[in-house]
Amino acid sequence: MEKLYYENAYERNFVANIIEVIEEDHQFHIRLDRTYFYPEGGGQPSDVGYIESSPIIYVYEKEDLIYHVTERKPSKFKKVQCEIDWQVRFDYMQQHLGQHILSASFVELFDATTIGFHLSKEYSTIDIDKVIDSDGFKKVEDLANETIANNLTVETLFPTEQELRKLPLRKQVSEKVQGPIRLVKIGDFDLVACCGTHPKSTLEVQLIKIIKVEKYKVGMRIEFLCGKRAIGDYSKKQESLKEVARLLGVNEQDVPARVHHMSSDINDLHSSVRALRSEVICHTVEKMLRDAETIDGIKVIKEVYQNIDLKYVNNIATQLTAYPNVIALFGIEADDKAHLLFAQSKELKLLSMNVLLKDAITLIDGKGGGSDFSAQGGGKNNNNLDSSIAYAYSKVRASIL
Repeated sequence: MEKLYYENAYERNFVANIIEVIEEDHQFHIRLDRTYFYPEGGGQPSDVGYIESSPIIYVYEKEDLIYHVTERKPSKFKKVQCEIDWQVRFDYMQQHLGQHILSASFVELFDATTIGFHLSKEYSTIDIDKVIDSDGFKKVEDLANETIANNLTVETLFPTEQELRKLPLRKQVSEKVQGPIRLVKIGDFDLVACCGTHPKSTLEVQLIKIIKVEKYKVGMRIEFLCGKRAIGDYSKKQESLKEVARLLGVNEQDVPARVHHMSSDINDLHSSVRALRSEVICHTVEKMLRDAETIDGIKVIKEVYQNIDLKYVNNIATQLTAYPNVIALFGIEADDKAHLLFAQSKELKLLSMNVLLKDAITLIDGKGGGSDFSAQGGGKNNNNLDSSIAYAYSKVRASIL
C-alpha cells in the first residue's frame, strides 16, 4: 500500500482501488491500494472523510496495513473517489506542529522535556518534567509565537542510522523503534522524530495560546490551542468580555478593577451578614429559653423549620445547649427531605441523643447518628416529621420524669 500522506499532506481528493473489506461488529474495514488518509498514531487522531458516499469515521494501521472504517458496505471497488475532511486534517496539522514549537520552546528556555502529548478534537496537552512559574509560561508562549512569525520551513528527513547518531535531536529515538526513522525539522529551531502530518511552514500554525497549566506528577501539564482553535477561543472570550463590560457599565480595560472592587464589597457584605445572623441567633436563643417548657428543671425546646439552612439551625442548637440543662429537638423540612437534629447540654446524662435520633428517624425513613450530646440525620418521608419530633419529645419527657 502506498502511504501518500507523507508525500503530500495537503492532498484532499484522490482515486484508489479497494483491495480488501473486512466486516467486524457491523462495521466495514476497507483497505485501499493507495491512501492519503492518515491513520491514528504519534499522538495524532486519524483523518476522517469519505470513500464514495460512505463516511470514514476512523483510520488505523495494523501490521503495516491501513484500514478505513465505515458503517456502510462498499458497492464499488475500482477507482473509488476518496475525500479527506480538510478542516479536520489541517486542524490536526496545526495542533501537531504547534506542539513541536511549544515543546522546543520549553527546552530552549528552561531545559524542560516533554514527556507526554495528547491531541483531541477540542484541546491539546503536553506534560513537561519541570515546574515553571507564570512568568516562565509567558516567555515560552512569546518564543513560540515569535517562531511562528519567523516563517520557518518545515522539512521531513529520513536519515541513515549513521547520520541519525550525529544529529542534534531534541529527544533521542528509542532503540525499540524499528525501520526508517522519520524526522521533522523546523528550520534550525527544532529536530525531532515524528510520524504525524504537519504544515510546510511555521506561519501556517498562525497562533499558539496556553490556556491552562497545572501541576502533574513531577512536572506540569499544559493545555494549549493553535491556529483556528486559538483564534476561535480569543473571539469567544472577547465577546464574553464585551458582555461583562456592558453589564458592569465600564470599558473593557476597566473590567478587572471593577470586579476587584465588587469582590471587596461582597466580602464586606458577607461579614455584615454573618454579624447580623449571629445577632439574630442570639436573640432567637434568648427568646427560646424564655419560652421553653421546663420539666423538672430541664428546658425542653422543640421546633420544626420549613426551608431553612441546616447550618443556621445547627448554630441555634449549639448556642442553646451551651446553657445548662437544655435539650433541643429540631426538625427541618427542605427540598422534599426531612432532617432531624437533637442536642443536649453536656452535663445531662438522662438519654443519649444518638440513641434517641436513631429511634425517631425511622419514622421518616432516614439514617443518621452522632454522640450522646448531639446527633443528626435525614430521611425521605417529610410527612412524618412532626410525628418524629413528637415521639422524641415523649421519650425525653419520660426519661426526665
